Order: sequence, then C-alpha cells, then structure tokens
Amino acid sequence: MKEVSNFFKSAFSVDNVIFGFDESDLKVLLIKRGADPFKGLWGLPGDLVYPNEGLETAANRVLLELTGLQKVYLEQVHTFGAVDRHPLGRVITIAYFSLIKISDFVITPSSFAQKVSWHSVEKAQAQKLAFDHNDILTKCVNTLKTRVRYRPVGFELLPPKFTLTELQHLYEAILRTKLDKRNFRKKILTALRPDRFSKCSAGNRVADGTNDNQRKGDGMTTRVSVRLLIVWALCMTLGATAGAAGPNLQMHWTKST
Repeated sequence: MKEVSNFFKSAFSVDNVIFGFDESDLKVLLIKRGADPFKGLWGLPGDLVYPNEGLETAANRVLLELTGLQKVYLEQVHTFGAVDRHPLGRVITIAYFSLIKISDFVITPSSFAQKVSWHSVEKAQAQKLAFDHNDILTKCVNTLKTRVRYRPVGFELLPPKFTLTELQHLYEAILRTKLDKRNFRKKILTALRPDRFSKCSAGNRVADGTNDNQRKGDGMTTRVSVRLLIVWALCMTLGATAGAAGPNLQMHWTKST
C-alpha cells in the first residue's frame, strides 16, 4: 500500500503559450513572476491545477487570473514531465497554445504576475525563462511552424480583409524565413483560379474565409472557400528563398457559375 501511495505525490500544472501577431512580428505573452520560485524572471502564464478541476478548466482559469484574458480557444500541445523541472517537487505540466489578434484583447496582470506583456518570440527564446518554459515555448513554436504548412492556421491574426503582403508577412514571421514575393503571389493567385471567376473587381483586399456571392439563374448562394485555396497555395510556396519584389497585387473575387 505504501508503494501505491507514492504514485499520488505528484502535482499537475498548466502552462499557456499565447501567440499574437503585431507589426510583422510573431509575439508571445509572458508574465514577470512576483513570487518564488523564479521570482523576477519572465515566464509563461501557468500555475498548479486544483485537485477538483479538469485540465482545460484550469488552463482557462490560470490564463484569466494571471493575464485577464478570457474566451480564448486553447489547444493542448504537449506534456512535460522531467523529474526535476520544478524546484519544489514533482510537477507534471500540460502545455496549451493559442493564436490571438493582439488588438482584440486587453491584458491585465494579477495574482503573482507582477507584469504581463507581449515579447518577440525570437527574443523570448534567447532569454532565460522560468522553469523549463524555454523548452515549452520552443515546442509550441515548432508545432505552429508544422501546422501552418497544412492547416489554415493564423488567419485569425489578420483583419477580415487582408492584403497579400500582410499574409506573406504573417507566414514569414511564423516560419522565420523570407518567401520569394513574386513566387508567393503567383502561387496564391493561381490557386484562386481567376479564369473561374466572372469578375475581378478593383477592390483592395482578399477576403478571408468564404465569400457569399449570388449564383446566376436560380438565385442560390455559392460559398467560395478562399481560405482553403490560399492554404493549398501556401503549401506549394513555403520554403521558397528570397527574391525580387513583385507588384503589390490586391484582389477581390466574385465567383460565376
């Protein structure tokens, strides 16, 4: 019985990696710890899980208590369980991450968070963070890099209508690589198949998500998944090297039958 009881001497925590995009730079939300352990160091918004709460509930509670953020979609990424990762005892932590538009949220430090602010991901990785938060941040950054290659990740960081330049800057910030501007635009516009659209208006931006446009004849509405087409084009484009800048093309499409 004594051997079995040893298995119940571990604690659980949650750590939130909140990414935001601002001024062509991918950022992460950090708190400055006002309590031991690691008092005075910057770290991820995280804390212990209460015995009577679930992991997802704890992740949302901790994020709200430390930063003031709420109603943020959190996705579980990885579990970190190194025996010595916490100086006070055995603590297994579950990492969650999210992508948010910085301008849509107000951050407010509270509890043991002395300060809360956005930091460049690259600079955050270069400094010593509390606990094993450098490892957690790196894992989440790599996960994000992988996912943007085959999933429509990051569109929530852009305005409802965005330029191709804004889209390119977002993906360059996430992948930390320069994309050939001419090739990038060519792939995107090829994916949008202008020959299948009855009208290319003089609008300034590409619409996000889906466009509702009236089908000729029967009056039915057709939804064009511009987002998925762009993702397909990005899969064909990512990994390109830097090159000459092309014209600042910006288009809005109206589909025909």
